[in-house]
Amino acid sequence: MSSHDRSLYLRYAEALKHPNNFSGAVAAFFAADANINVVHPFNELQGADTYLEKFLRPLQHSFEGLYRRDDIFMAGQFDGQDWISSTGYYVGRFAQDWIGLKATGTLSYLRYGEFHRIENGKAVESYIYLDIPELMIACNQWPLPIGPGLSRGYTGLIQGPASKDGVITNEPDPAEGQRSYQIVTDMLTELATKDEAWRPYWHDNMMWYGPGAFGSFVGIEEFASFQVPFESQFDGWSGGSKGNGMTNHFTRYGDGNYTCSGGWPSLTGVNVKPFLGQGPTKERVFMRVCDWWRRENELLVENWVFVDVPHVLLQLGYDPLPHWQGS
Repeated sequence: MSSHDRSLYLRYAEALKHPNNFSGAVAAFFAADANINVVHPFNELQGADTYLEKFLRPLQHSFEGLYRRDDIFMAGQFDGQDWISSTGYYVGRFAQDWIGLKATGTLSYLRYGEFHRIENGKAVESYIYLDIPELMIACNQWPLPIGPGLSRGYTGLIQGPASKDGVITNEPDPAEGQRSYQIVTDMLTELATKDEAWRPYWHDNMMWYGPGAFGSFVGIEEFASFQVPFESQFDGWSGGSKGNGMTNHFTRYGDGNYTCSGGWPSLTGVNVKPFLGQGPTKERVFMRVCDWWRRENELLVENWVFVDVPHVLLQLGYDPLPHWQGS
């Protein structure tokens, strides 16, 4: 499949838009032996059938009437490979306990972000992020009241793009995608700089939609009140691109006014200050991170971020999830 043939994913997404038996859609989308990576506590699920049995069917069982909505969908190439990505929410009534979380009996949202490498019309390598702490906060079951910034930001339902154009079904001008990619790539090189050299790339009233355990922030000053303390909690940040020998930056590309990027893990640093009440351990930590950005002209205005926070906390010696063992 060319990266510009979006029909494979669009058929899959269409099948998940309404409660249904999703097994046919999974079989049509994923290669039978696909390498599927899902956030902790699922981690590596080898093959489409394992993904269905260990993740998707239990999710359907626990969330009555489960369906999925996409807020962003985009396609592109990275290192000559075809990739597609999407982010949005699984939606349903939390009717049965799930991974040790207690059912609430109410409408619930589980934010997801996905990246899939496509070969011969099938997804062969996938990275699937879920904001489990955001769900736990909504259910009053997340055990940590603090964030890594000066305060934990907003922790409710996160909106899709303000421009309502995030699901890109037709190929935009490739030059616009390259422009988006370059702005984000240049900005990322300026993170963790003493003079906060990332600031000129952002609109003053930017929206940073962080993982639930961190919170979301509006405006560049609020974002700085998170970003600067967070950067200081880990020394020697490295990653976000290829070549450091420790992280796996699997993709980054632009599509129209949007850019996406992901790594498994994406970032690494040595924990030198307390993080979410844990440590410092003085040990190296690895973070599974992904982002979507939207720009207007030359400035970034919205940024959706996932971090596998339970996986990070496990490395610091703390397990924030209920004791649960998948069958």
